Amino acid sequence: MSKYVNPYIPNSVPDEKEKMLKEIGINSVEDVFQEIPEHLRFKGQMNIPPAFASEYEIRRHVEGLLAKNKSCKDYLNFLGAGTWQHYVPSVVDTIISRDEFLTAYVGDAYGDHGKFQALFETSSMIAELVGMEAVSTPTYDWANAIAISCRMAARMSGRKQVLVAGTISPGRLAVVKNYCKPEIKVELLKYDRETGLIDLKDLESKITGETAAVYFENPSYLGFIETEGTKVSEIAHKSGAEVIVGVDPSSLGVLAPPSEYGADIVCGEYQPFGLHMQWGGGLSGFIASRDDKRYVAEYPSLLFGLTTTTEEGEYGFGEVFYDRTSYASREKGKDFIGTTTALYGIAAGVYMALLGPQGMRDLGEGIMQRVQYTMSLLSEIKGLRVPVIKSPSFKEFVVNFDGTGKTVAQINKALLDKKIFGGKDLSEEFPEYGNSALYCITEIHTKEDIKKLALALEEVTK
Repeated sequence: MSKYVNPYIPNSVPDEKEKMLKEIGINSVEDVFQEIPEHLRFKGQMNIPPAFASEYEIRRHVEGLLAKNKSCKDYLNFLGAGTWQHYVPSVVDTIISRDEFLTAYVGDAYGDHGKFQALFETSSMIAELVGMEAVSTPTYDWANAIAISCRMAARMSGRKQVLVAGTISPGRLAVVKNYCKPEIKVELLKYDRETGLIDLKDLESKITGETAAVYFENPSYLGFIETEGTKVSEIAHKSGAEVIVGVDPSSLGVLAPPSEYGADIVCGEYQPFGLHMQWGGGLSGFIASRDDKRYVAEYPSLLFGLTTTTEEGEYGFGEVFYDRTSYASREKGKDFIGTTTALYGIAAGVYMALLGPQGMRDLGEGIMQRVQYTMSLLSEIKGLRVPVIKSPSFKEFVVNFDGTGKTVAQINKALLDKKIFGGKDLSEEFPEYGNSALYCITEIHTKEDIKKLALALEEVTK
């Protein structure tokens, strides 16, 4: 047995190891792994460096690795496609750094110090934005929220088909398909290449008595606004299917809530609301519906509600319909969702409370004005085609580079030399749009930033 004591592995002191082995009745740590067949065991020496002996050495090493990253603090960023760069007020970071939130597990096996109320407030504000009444605690991300919503719809109806707008993010689609298999079939709907809108004739031909739900996004992954949501909902409801709408909530200060054009379930992403772009995230999803037992009974996640206490005039916050969850019914639960992103949900609540209704409207209007200005500048550059999709856009839009004779990869590489992150390359995800990229504009972009992008694109596409 090695005598090295790793300061970062609990119970690695040899004497403690021996006590633990004796307690469970085995002689060696290897006995724990005896069920693993010999042919699956690694016999060689792993090619890893020796352990760091001090916290200082580890810190220096990790800082060195992180220094290799390119950050949006040093580069001008026009990349979105699921994680967008928005301004995060410092008070958001201050509040979620408080011990009672930062160290709080999503469950309730500890004294609650305001987490239930904080998540209740978040749910209340997102409910007001999307026009619904019941809202889940945070899910892993938007993709997970879509998948859960599809399974909710399938359980409610007993049907096994979900129709999804063909302009969905391929990444989100992969999660939905994986989560719904094997019994729920996920089928894509055709869309008009000029407008991006769902092909209503294709929807009518594919929807059947086996369709549990129709899902579309507004704004879409490609940035345009689905203006025919009401018609999509009418067709879906005529066949008894649920309508699930995915939203980027930062658009809801200027766009109608999904409930106004027929949504039964709304899901989306909290990331625009106070979450930094970091480590592939941070991401956090939500699911919302009417406060109807038919829907509420199908939520796999916790729901926090307001209730009276034994003291007259006093209120408390607790879990709603807890028996339906896997926490209470275990393997008989409707679905399962474990540790998720409660801390991010609290951050989103702080952000929404700071902005308020007028702030949300100002945010949306400011973004759309910047998008229109950017599109007008880029449309004047030789070889660029903007807009590609002839529908109103919110904060993202497609730029085609076929006329430049260069690929998006080449253009983005040249932009990096100018310390600019270019748009998301769509040439493989949506080849029908040719050599195109998805560009993102938010409130963080100034007029000077947008002019810098236009000048850089004009230079690198010559």
